[in-house]
Amino acid sequence: MKSIVLAVAIFLAAAPATTTLTQEERDKAVAELEGSKKMFLDATRGLSAAQWNFKPSPERWSVAECANHIALSEGFVFGLVTDQILKSPATPEKREATKGKDELVVKMMQDRSHKATAPEQIDPTKKPMKPEESVKAILDSHARIEDFVKTTQEDLRDHVFDHPVPAIGTLDAYQWVLLISGHTRRHTLQILEVKADPNFPKQ
Repeated sequence: MKSIVLAVAIFLAAAPATTTLTQEERDKAVAELEGSKKMFLDATRGLSAAQWNFKPSPERWSVAECANHIALSEGFVFGLVTDQILKSPATPEKREATKGKDELVVKMMQDRSHKATAPEQIDPTKKPMKPEESVKAILDSHARIEDFVKTTQEDLRDHVFDHPVPAIGTLDAYQWVLLISGHTRRHTLQILEVKADPNFPKQ
């Protein structure tokens, strides 16, 4: 019996440690995703067809296009996390470059003073959806991402990928998940801007 216990102890000592998310990190990400989902649903609940499709000006997006963009982006970025970032070699030496960015990335994504042009893959004018399709896609993606955060055993902190905006820079896979939520909040703020337009339909 002692030899079996000793063998198990030696095996455990020799096995590489697996670093997964802490429960606090999981809870934080799920709460952030739930919060951004609620913000979006509150902003779009009960809108008429005229309100969904109203454009403040020809070059600006409607509420429907904002929702379409959110739906496309969530699937695109989550695919980036699971299919590219987590499949790249672990680089624990880059952890220093991502330190302190958990809160920062969500905050920076909501800064509407800095504009960006959506790439074709997530451009709502290139891949239009009906409002109900966008809402369903957003609900489905949030459920899928939250389930991933709750259950993954992947080491999200040791896999990193550079954001194209230099001010954001290097993010780990966990921060890319938080970025999804920050991006949803960003374009929900855009929806609120559309709704605040004086010409926004009353019904």
